[in-house]
Amino acid sequence: MAKKRQEDDIKEAAAFAAGGAAAGAGVAATVGGMGLAVGGTAVAIGAAPVVAAGAVVGLAAYGLKKIFD
Repeated sequence: MAKKRQEDDIKEAAAFAAGGAAAGAGVAATVGGMGLAVGGTAVAIGAAPVVAAGAVVGLAAYGLKKIFD
């Protein structure tokens, strides 16, 4: 029975990560080309870092959910 619960937790965490990644992709598509300017230098930020950040935020939401369960 414990193994089933662990598999369910993994599936739920993956769903939160995928949801966050989808939200990050939506933000990247909506905002478009982004950049980071520091000290007279600018670096372009593509969609991949935004999608990865969305996945991290999704996993953080999963962690908060687990805390309150």
